[in-house]
Amino acid sequence: MIRVTPAPEPAGFDVAVRQPGLRALAEMVGESPVPSRRRGRPYQKIADHRDRIPAKLFPALWTEALDDMMNAYQEICAYSCFRIHTVTGAQTVDHMAPKSRAWNQAYEWANYRLASSRLNASKNNFADVLDPFLVQDDWFELELVGFQVTPAKHLDDATRAQIQATIDRLGLNRFCARREGEAEDYWQGDISFRILQRESPFVARELKRQGRLLPKDL
Repeated sequence: MIRVTPAPEPAGFDVAVRQPGLRALAEMVGESPVPSRRRGRPYQKIADHRDRIPAKLFPALWTEALDDMMNAYQEICAYSCFRIHTVTGAQTVDHMAPKSRAWNQAYEWANYRLASSRLNASKNNFADVLDPFLVQDDWFELELVGFQVTPAKHLDDATRAQIQATIDRLGLNRFCARREGEAEDYWQGDISFRILQRESPFVARELKRQGRLLPKDL
C-alpha cells in the first residue's frame, strides 16, 4: 500500500448521494423527510433507529460516485495499488467505516475508498485494515525476490504488527505474480516507467527506492 491523498468532494455529490441517501434512511425508520424530493415510492419502515437498519438494506446510492472516484484516484485500488482491471475485480466503493457500525457515514464522500471488488470483499467489515488515507509511503516494502509485500524494517513493533495484519487480511501477497510480471515487463523494456507508474504505482515506487530503475529512467 501507499498513502492515498483524499480527493475533494465532487460538486454534485451532495445532491446525487448524500441527500437521497439520508432521506431514504429517514423513511426506513418511519420519518417523513421534508421536503421529500426523491422520486419513486417511499421506503417502508423497517427499524426504529438508523443504527438498527441492516447494512445490506442501505440503498446503494454510493455507486453514483464511482465515476468521480475512478477519476479522482486515477483508477487505482486503494488497497492493492493496482490500476483496476478485471483480474482483481470490478471497481467498487469501500466504506472505510463500515455501514454496519457507522450509518451516519454511509453517504459521506470522505468515508469512501476506491477498491476492486476482490479487495473490498477481503476487507469486509473487519477493523484491522489500515486506512489508506493514513498510511505513510515508507510503511510497506516490496521484496524483489518473490515480490511479497512486507512491513518496513525500520518501524516499531506495534506499527509493523498493524501492517502485517493488513497484509494478511487483504491477502496482498496473492498478487506476487502480477507484481513480478509488471516489474519484468519494465526491466525487459516492454513497458515504460510511466506506464508502470500508472498501472502499478507501488511496484514503480519500490523499484525506484531500491535502485532498480533502468539507466534511462535514473
